[in-house]
Amino acid sequence: MVDWDPQLYRRFEAERTRPAHELLARVSLTRANFISDLGCGPGNSTELLFTAWPQATVTGIDSSPAMLEQARARLPLCRFTSADINHWRPAEPQNLIYANASLQWLSGHETLLPALVSQLAPAGVLAIQMPDNLDEPSHSLMREVASDGEWRDLIPPAAAQRKRLLSAENYYDLLSACDCHVDIWRTTYYHVMPSAAAIIDWLKATGLRPFLAGLDASQQARFLSSYQARLSTAYPARQDGSCLLAFPRLFMVAQRR
Repeated sequence: MVDWDPQLYRRFEAERTRPAHELLARVSLTRANFISDLGCGPGNSTELLFTAWPQATVTGIDSSPAMLEQARARLPLCRFTSADINHWRPAEPQNLIYANASLQWLSGHETLLPALVSQLAPAGVLAIQMPDNLDEPSHSLMREVASDGEWRDLIPPAAAQRKRLLSAENYYDLLSACDCHVDIWRTTYYHVMPSAAAIIDWLKATGLRPFLAGLDASQQARFLSSYQARLSTAYPARQDGSCLLAFPRLFMVAQRR
């Protein structure tokens, strides 16, 4: 798949950073020496961590060269490393491992989350936020279009890469078994979007990427035209002409005892 597009991702940076702020607000750490931001992207979440703990060694982890280039330019005092989260092992126990909108792309949470907890220092915190929107029209309609007509042969079922999250109860049990105090909650945001086309602009930077990756420019345009027609029905204009994009997200903060 082609690399992530930082400029497209940052087009809705305020909306994408809001959950990062709200996750960070529930982290109770008065002091931190080592902090890692897993899936740091262009550095918007890393900047929050560096601002909160300027004395800490803050490291952003991502697999995208383009995202890391932007993050390094944005935060020259932070460290940035290319790594696969599944195989990431820090040199020092971490006071905070922060993963905002990144772990949903990875499977095997039953083993991944305990492995992350094991990288924490005593009383360290694992803070996670993940989109939980696979059943929202924004995502179910991607799969619906991909299963129609010409797209059935051009877009393999594996394009829908994201796996369903575990239940909140399962995550609670999983993290509690790691001897953590667990705070878990779910929030649905309603993002005010100017049009259905704007929803596509949002999703082209994230959820639509695997569906479009194997299509040429003409095919992408046709796929998006069909997708937009369905989005317009699912997200009708409100009284002021805007659309409301419902976006559920699951949060969890686990502090090692």
